[in-house]
Amino acid sequence: MRKLIIVLLLAPLCGWAAEAGYRLDSSPHDPHNLISLQAGARTYVNYCLGCHGLESMRYGKLTDLDLTEAQIKDYLMFTADKPGEPIRTVMPRKESKSWFGVTPPDLSLAARARSADWLYTYLRSFYRDAKTVTGWNNAVFENVAMPHALWTLQGERAYDRESRKWTEIAKGIQSSAEYDATVRDLVNFLVYVGEPAATTRKVIGIVVLYVLAILFVFTYLLKRDYWKDVK
Repeated sequence: MRKLIIVLLLAPLCGWAAEAGYRLDSSPHDPHNLISLQAGARTYVNYCLGCHGLESMRYGKLTDLDLTEAQIKDYLMFTADKPGEPIRTVMPRKESKSWFGVTPPDLSLAARARSADWLYTYLRSFYRDAKTVTGWNNAVFENVAMPHALWTLQGERAYDRESRKWTEIAKGIQSSAEYDATVRDLVNFLVYVGEPAATTRKVIGIVVLYVLAILFVFTYLLKRDYWKDVK
């Protein structure tokens, strides 16, 4: 029984260590940058929504990104009829499992489950691998079932796991800097989806701390006035 408990406690650490071999880059996303968030939403709808839904997010909530309902309907809302509906993928679950070997997961909480740094590095670390079913592999997530959805933007690369060297096979339609910016915006959007109220929550938290600090001053002065005659 003791051995079983130890194994269960160490299992998450083993999983972390398995993916810790590739150094993660720091994500340069900015949750306050509305232009970046809008660009990330556009990239997600055009390249990711075909397989991955965002069940916890409704189309109408995207008005938080300074978008009008008309803009959402015209440019982003392709899998629903009303803004109040969740952002769902149209890919059938049963068929997708037979195609990829696993059902593509919902990405509503991907940034919170994996971290922004992990997503930013992962989306920039695909390489060609003839041994896999999809023809793609990933330096961060070895033998991943997901193909490189953004390969037309980044291009095709080869990767040697022993030497950890990258080799360009074919250029994409974006430069390296442009692709990094695209991934940054996409990660920024996924971070927002994971907790839409995060920015507001932090602002409210700071205001509350200031209010408590002011109340503390008045409370201390009141206490001193009450106890001034007590020896």
